[in-house]
Amino acid sequence: MSVEAVLSRISEIRSQIDTLRGGSAAATSTSSSAGSTSASSSAFADALATATGNTGTGTATAAAGAAAATSSAPATSVDAGAGTLATGSGATGSDVVADAKKYLGVPYVFGGTTTAGMDCSGLVQTVFKDLGVTMPRVVPDQAKMGVEVGSLKDAQPGDLIIPKGEGHVVIYVGDGKVLHAPRPGKDVRIVDNWYSDADIATIRRIVPAQASATPATTATTAASSATDLQTAALLSMMQTGSAA
Repeated sequence: MSVEAVLSRISEIRSQIDTLRGGSAAATSTSSSAGSTSASSSAFADALATATGNTGTGTATAAAGAAAATSSAPATSVDAGAGTLATGSGATGSDVVADAKKYLGVPYVFGGTTTAGMDCSGLVQTVFKDLGVTMPRVVPDQAKMGVEVGSLKDAQPGDLIIPKGEGHVVIYVGDGKVLHAPRPGKDVRIVDNWYSDADIATIRRIVPAQASATPATTATTAASSATDLQTAALLSMMQTGSAA
């Protein structure tokens, strides 16, 4: 097979790949073109199977892998919900702590949600609002949001600690310390955590503790993997053609 013939074949296969990616196939091909396309597709499938170490299922396996990667991507949301993490804003527990520290020194004001004054749940709602996450206003409702953390030893920065009775809420900042708006006459501050597991009603994680891959990143990785397989198949065909 000449170099020109190999390049022509590669061009045909690339055209087929572009058509498949667009989700449509040419419906007006002549019988001669259909025969050529079938032969080229078969050659590509064989080359792809060789490149991936499979026989007859290389293309289907690659497509199924990409589809599985996309379908397994977590759903995103900017609204806090029960039993799920609010991943849509991209905020993490570290972001929660960093934003909460902006309010250190703000005086406690019952019902407050501004720098003029805020209470414990107002502080929590405001911090998450800053990060693009919608949270309920009062502690009993905040105590239902996110996913539950088993115990203090599993707590991560940004988690919310709610004591029994649900009359208060504090933000865990790490190293055994919490940030909160205590009571009238006090201001927002960081102190040593005084709660034990026996004192706690629930620990809630509202956003991921750490950044994770987004669906877009997952899809891009899958597409890149499929492209690598296609490139390997083309190279395999070229080598076969050269040997012929």
